[in-house]
Amino acid sequence: MVDEDRQRRVAENESMSREANEAIEKALWEAEEGSSTAFLCECARPDCHHVVQATLREYERVRAHPRRFMVHPGHEEPEAERIVDTQSDYVVVEKSDEAGRVAEADDPRS
Repeated sequence: MVDEDRQRRVAENESMSREANEAIEKALWEAEEGSSTAFLCECARPDCHHVVQATLREYERVRAHPRRFMVHPGHEEPEAERIVDTQSDYVVVEKSDEAGRVAEADDPRS
């Protein structure tokens, strides 16, 4: 059975990191587009301080889907998300069920 309250908390915690990454992205110059940038891990752990390295293009590819997040390997939450892509410094997870609905509702780009 899926715990919708837990899924909601997972998505809300990850959405806070995503909002911080949106601010990081806005501060970067377009000339830096091909350079790797440190983004915050968008996992559900409130005490996580990991960063992941990605280019702006990679970040935008993840952000094109409001249910997707970049997380440090091993920070996945299998009960609320599934891995859809694996890169050298991060994995991309996609929220499902209640967590997916919360992620879409909290998307700063919506």
